[in-house]
Amino acid sequence: MDIGMIGLGKMGYPLSLNIHEKGHRVVGYNRSRDKTDELAKEGGAVAYSLEGLIKELKAPRIIWMMVPAGDTVDQVLEEILPLLDEGDLVMDGGNSYYEDTLRRGEKLKNQGVFYMDIGTSGGIEGARHGACMMVGGEREKFEEIESLLKELCVPDGLAHVGPVGAGHYVKMIHNGIEYGMMQAIGEGFEILEKSPFEMDYAKVAKVWRHGSVIRSWLMDLTHKAFVEDPNLDSIKGVVHASGEGLWTVEEALRRSVPVPVISASLFTRYRSQQEDTFSGKVVAGLRNQFGGHATVKKDDPS
Repeated sequence: MDIGMIGLGKMGYPLSLNIHEKGHRVVGYNRSRDKTDELAKEGGAVAYSLEGLIKELKAPRIIWMMVPAGDTVDQVLEEILPLLDEGDLVMDGGNSYYEDTLRRGEKLKNQGVFYMDIGTSGGIEGARHGACMMVGGEREKFEEIESLLKELCVPDGLAHVGPVGAGHYVKMIHNGIEYGMMQAIGEGFEILEKSPFEMDYAKVAKVWRHGSVIRSWLMDLTHKAFVEDPNLDSIKGVVHASGEGLWTVEEALRRSVPVPVISASLFTRYRSQQEDTFSGKVVAGLRNQFGGHATVKKDDPS
């Protein structure tokens, strides 16, 4: 099977190697030439323009985009759509917002091109050796490439979850759950860090990995992080939010679904990015005004 991979970044590159290793022909393209050259050295076919990539593929074409969500997806589609033929398939494996996916799917459908959204989980390691994929798109088209996707996923790690947009919707909710799970792990270890006991966090994480109710891949990664840096002294507790948690909370508000855990984890990420807050200053000022409570001045190291 021929697959054109657009975007050879942290997910697209290992996924391309996975496809190549499974005996399929992958043609890779990346805006920066160095990543394209790397794939060529590994034996993959490459193109140095989107037009060149389209010409390299056999009809009906299968094009897999692994580019950042947002305008970049629209820019790629604008460039490749005039080059595609009726019956070609374009797949978006990034973390696109599902309403954008619905819009794009309708646009491509009007030109006779199939669109499929693939929510992809498992990180870089999963992309390379076995991912989890949540697929939205026409069932008949999914069945045509199901065998390929199964080869790229762990056992039972592939599901067709509905029409176009459903894959990215399920992945959005998946990522919201991920926010809450990671926040709970972080808070638990912070209590341990404040406890009266000297704790070996790697040892705790290790025992929790085996047989405990909270054993999980996230706990495996927690153990790995503490093995590499026992007190995490080399990093700051600044946690960025890439968008999916926000989308999950917004969707919950639209559907009147209470999501206190996911919401709190999202707001905690925002707070982690702030050195100081104006709301904190207001509260400190109020406490000083009504109760004479002490305030900490800017130049006070305490």
